Amino acid sequence: MRKMIQGRLSIFKFESFKKYNDITHFITTKEGWTSGKNPRFTGDNEADYAPFRKELATSCQGKPEQFVFPRQTHSDHIGIACSGNDTSNFPETDALITNEPGVFVCVQTADCVPVLLFDPMKKVVAAVHAGWKGTVSKIAKKTVSRMVEEFGCQPENILAGIGPSIHMHAYEVGPEVVDTVKSNFSNSSALLKPSINKDRAYFDLWEANQTVLIESGIPEQNIEVMGLCSFEHSDLFYSARRDGADTGRMVSGIRLV
Repeated sequence: MRKMIQGRLSIFKFESFKKYNDITHFITTKEGWTSGKNPRFTGDNEADYAPFRKELATSCQGKPEQFVFPRQTHSDHIGIACSGNDTSNFPETDALITNEPGVFVCVQTADCVPVLLFDPMKKVVAAVHAGWKGTVSKIAKKTVSRMVEEFGCQPENILAGIGPSIHMHAYEVGPEVVDTVKSNFSNSSALLKPSINKDRAYFDLWEANQTVLIESGIPEQNIEVMGLCSFEHSDLFYSARRDGADTGRMVSGIRLV
């Protein structure tokens, strides 16, 4: 990973993506925003998020309409962002795929896991939002499957980056999550660390999503985990668990040049 300044914004980039000149990507932080303290990028009132989209576009030397965001609901629904679709409307969607240059597919997070995918052979990119529900429903694996079905991608060619999100030490979950993880992961014992609180455990979202990506056929060496905890690094990242649900959001975006 590497931190850099892009326009006014402080962002991170994956090291494994940087050698490719046919994509650009970013993960924003709390630093640099001038439109407000708690940036959001979707909502019922466009006036609430339009300034942040404009500021993001300016920092990325693009236009706001190039940045496509789904209306995330912790689903496993996946959208295809292309000229044949209405890219302004992806309700109840938590992952986007495109093969069209110039389109930034983006997700926003504040503890949940952002996953960026890139197939350098077929020139296809994707952005995935995986909270605990998306993680256990294996939305990242389903996104890879859609890349294969829609664009002929081969999983062994895909690069994946797991961005900043809440880490295991700060993510205690209840029995509903514990039981669901045990039902969906054969390596659940490695993903759950017992808590002193009855029927609760600490859930490793990073390892779980890496497991999901490997299950999809992506080689482990093609997966980069940024390794930064959104809860712990209060100076850099927004955290819904630390600050409440009304806090701001980081954006993870990727596009073909």
